[in-house]
Amino acid sequence: MIEVKNLCQTFELGKKQNKMKLDVLKDVSFQMNKGDILAVTGRSGSGKSTLLNLIGGLMKPTSGEIMINQTNVTNFSEGDFATFRLDNIGFIFQNFQLIPSMTAYENVELPLVLKGVAENKRASIVLTTLNRVGLEAYKDHYPSELSGGQQQRISIARALVIEPPIILADEPTGSLDSETEQEILSIIQQLNKESNITFIIITHDDAVAKIGNKHIHLHDGKLVKEEVAI
Repeated sequence: MIEVKNLCQTFELGKKQNKMKLDVLKDVSFQMNKGDILAVTGRSGSGKSTLLNLIGGLMKPTSGEIMINQTNVTNFSEGDFATFRLDNIGFIFQNFQLIPSMTAYENVELPLVLKGVAENKRASIVLTTLNRVGLEAYKDHYPSELSGGQQQRISIARALVIEPPIILADEPTGSLDSETEQEILSIIQQLNKESNITFIIITHDDAVAKIGNKHIHLHDGKLVKEEVAI
């Protein structure tokens, strides 16, 4: 499903005369099968979020290769990757990234609008998806009217609404209390089990990392540990 080969990412800092190079990822390689849950851990600054952004096409790698579902996406243009994401990748963010002026329904509907799904088909898809995360009754609420856990469920529904084979989650429980964290992790595990969705989860939390059947640990941009649950 996902193969990362010798991935490197270097950022240039400073002005032209005094540019410095910062190597954020250094020759990272790993593979995932369909239905895997991969936990990516490491200290702040180890390259976790950069890795997720590269796989999600939010930036281009300095070198290396990314294969997703047998498609080499490494050199996709921004437009090509945007189209690819609408069919293949959903995102879940730590701070939810919901649009405050839109209701829960409208936030979840947005990917379908961008994908060009006809209006008469969107309603049933959105309501079904909201029901899957237990929030159909809150469809007319705005983000400010929802708890943190409810906002993250809406974020999950928005990622799920296009039925992507892959969901990328950046600290999905980082802003939640421990009880709500367990509710969100249960939803992720259920989606993985029922729909065979492949997850990559960036986390600092050991409890979150434990739900993965695969685990990689980054240190100073290098993959220093890779484990597979038996």
